[in-house]
Amino acid sequence: MRKTGFLIIALVILANLAAWTLLNRPATAPDWTAPYNGLSFSPLREGQDAMKDELPSAAEIDQDLALVQDKTLRVRTYSSLDTLGQIPEMAQARGLKVTAGAWLDQDEANNRAEIEHLVANANRWASIERVIVGNEAVLRGDLTVAQLSAYIDQVRKSTRVPVGSAEPPHVWLEHPELAAAVDFIAVHILPYWEGVTAEEAPQWALSRYQEVVAAFPDKPVVIGEVGWPSAGSRFMGAKASLVNQSVFIREFLHLAQQHQIDYFLMEAFDQPWKKALEGAVGAHWGIFDAERQAKFPLTGDISAVPHWPWQAGLATVLALVPMVLFLRHWDNLKRRGQLFFAALIQLTASLFAWTALLPLAVEMSTVGTIVWGLLLPAQLGLLLVILTNGLEMTEMLWVKRWKRYFAPQNPERDREFPMASIHLAIHNEPPELVFKTLDGLAALDYPNFEVLVIDNNTVNEEVWKPVEEYCARLGKHFRFFHLPKWPGYKAGALNFALGETHPDAQVVGVIDADYIVSPDWLRALVPYFDKPEVGFVQAPQDNREWRGDIFQTMINWEYNGFFQIGMVHRNERNAIIQHGTMTLMRRDALEQVGKWSEWCICEDAELGLRLFKAGYESVYVNHNFGEGITPTSFAGYKGQRWRWTYGAVQILRGHWRSLLPWTKSNLTAGQKFHFVTGWMPWFTDALHLLFTLAGVAWTIGILLRPQDFEVPLAVFLVPTLGLFLFKVAHALILYRARVKCSFLQSLAASVAGMGLTHTIARAIFTGLLQPSHPFLRTPKGEGRQALLKGVIMAWEETQIFLLLVVSAIASFWFFGPHNPEGTLWGVLLLVQSIPYGAALATSMASCMPRLDLVLPKLAAMPRLLTARARRNPLG
Repeated sequence: MRKTGFLIIALVILANLAAWTLLNRPATAPDWTAPYNGLSFSPLREGQDAMKDELPSAAEIDQDLALVQDKTLRVRTYSSLDTLGQIPEMAQARGLKVTAGAWLDQDEANNRAEIEHLVANANRWASIERVIVGNEAVLRGDLTVAQLSAYIDQVRKSTRVPVGSAEPPHVWLEHPELAAAVDFIAVHILPYWEGVTAEEAPQWALSRYQEVVAAFPDKPVVIGEVGWPSAGSRFMGAKASLVNQSVFIREFLHLAQQHQIDYFLMEAFDQPWKKALEGAVGAHWGIFDAERQAKFPLTGDISAVPHWPWQAGLATVLALVPMVLFLRHWDNLKRRGQLFFAALIQLTASLFAWTALLPLAVEMSTVGTIVWGLLLPAQLGLLLVILTNGLEMTEMLWVKRWKRYFAPQNPERDREFPMASIHLAIHNEPPELVFKTLDGLAALDYPNFEVLVIDNNTVNEEVWKPVEEYCARLGKHFRFFHLPKWPGYKAGALNFALGETHPDAQVVGVIDADYIVSPDWLRALVPYFDKPEVGFVQAPQDNREWRGDIFQTMINWEYNGFFQIGMVHRNERNAIIQHGTMTLMRRDALEQVGKWSEWCICEDAELGLRLFKAGYESVYVNHNFGEGITPTSFAGYKGQRWRWTYGAVQILRGHWRSLLPWTKSNLTAGQKFHFVTGWMPWFTDALHLLFTLAGVAWTIGILLRPQDFEVPLAVFLVPTLGLFLFKVAHALILYRARVKCSFLQSLAASVAGMGLTHTIARAIFTGLLQPSHPFLRTPKGEGRQALLKGVIMAWEETQIFLLLVVSAIASFWFFGPHNPEGTLWGVLLLVQSIPYGAALATSMASCMPRLDLVLPKLAAMPRLLTARARRNPLG
């Protein structure tokens, strides 16, 4: 590797580390070294639930008090029953003051028990300095102000400590009679639940406190709960995060000290059981996590991901070897191409490292961990697709020279040409279509060839008989065979043709029934067989009669992209797909590898792979020597792509061992790479279908059970959106560089290609579940379909499209405009809907009338109307 390569690696690594550092800049807040004034103290642990009376033992409570005794001056309790009623006794032994609480709701018996134990504790334990009767009972609607006041009055008459109650500010301001009933006001100020941003929250909390103080100047006011959650969904402008929690608490502590505010931080420990009440965010208000570990520092900088250097290091290590290998072996690229792809390697490695080590950075629930485990390999697959597409784009845009460039030959007229046998397999084709193909073959400028036409399994004699007669008129070089009942579909017919091929024929050519070849096809390509290692020579397919038709224009350019981009790229490593029509093969090689495979419905691509495994080379001459007809209906277009995809799965099932990197075979590393990665995007289309169904199901879960279903982490959503944008940009950029079409035509080709996503996904799953399937003929020359038929041909896609759009709208409505995570989820659903909408759009385009027929009629309309008016002046 040259010095420039080392410089590129150094630049990429430095840029990567700089990006990690920039994205993980620590937050700052005033240091706090003094004890807290007070902590809300709910000592329940993982697996315990206050709603089910599953409470901690006295020993567990005492352990928690020991943990906080040097961090706070007092604790606040919420219940006086069971082991929670023992907190004042244990707190007294540890020198902690207690603001004891009684939980009141609609259960009168429970309320009497709470009051009785609260009074008994207040009269017995000196640690209790005040009591709080009821916690947001009026807010919840469990008690009226009058009922709560009666309980407060009962406790005041029975104890000597100050008695208060706890409600949010608006309850106190709306019910001054409640304030009159207490000795002090406990106000809950939780800016998160008001949708206040983390930056504004400390001052907002102070303002709300001062508002209550101003309303009741004769009453002491204590903030009974104040805090910020460290994890969970965003609520309007409020984002739950560890950094925001730390900054808010440290800033609020200084405000409280400055303004001499009595407060209880919400809360000592994370409470997993609250998730059922408030969603994921309810479980993450503690300054300690559920395992009793401190969640953030009170001094120094605050880092959201303290372990980020490990992630950055892993990303660097993962990218280093691939970058070195790339720069050593891809010396045929311009420097900017090398820099681009090295940076892409580093980017994908960083994304994977971030995702792989996510549990170190983000607290996950059990469900979240399972989802992470399932999505991690899926994201790895998406990143590999980005890399393979990126390599294709790099080579196509920045290659210095093509190492395997082949041009049409122009041999001398008097040279000796080997005999060629052209095989044309047809089934139920319109005779007029085949006639044009035969006329093109008859006009070949080649001295020694034959044409074998094999009609297989066409029942209607009126279809195949005219072709037989036409062949007879063309002369002895054209032979026709009708096989009424013949196995093996197209492969079976071609194998039959091999048995009938002239003994002197050394080259076998295959074209489709709709192809009109140019006269120089054989003369320009057959000379490549002078090299004995050449097994087959392939030229691209091209199409005719598409101009003036919206649908056929779309799919013509979609096809064209494969031949001008994908095949050129694959040819560089002798790994092209043998795509049947416009192909020439060495007859000996064809027979040596076992002829055409009748078990595979993509017999051409499968044969090409076997020829490579036998050690033969291919030649791809990127020059059009013939034109066929594109499908004229979306159903035909889908059927053709379904066959190609299903056939690819069949090929993988039959040859997967030889495609493994460590398997010894005649396949080169480049051939294995292209055959695996060439079909990989189709498998991501299958994943797209799974993610689509999962996304709809997850949205329903979010709407119906938000406490159990959260928006998936952005670390999974952003790469998915990024992959979609990258694939679109990849296609449009390469089309602009390599395909001779306009921007609108390339965009239309992208729409047509995306419209096949669902078809490809179904074919993948069918291929994985069913090892064999009947051959699907692609119909050509169909008439226009009605518009309603356009919807029917894309009916499944239309239903999924509408389902995703409705799900996205429901998500936007549910989360509102101030929730970026919810908005991102809705946007992802809309992005997922694009391929299904593209299918409907492409199908409707196939039902539109041809513009070259409609526009002349529209142009002539004014003249017709004028002539009619002249004939009939009265109208």
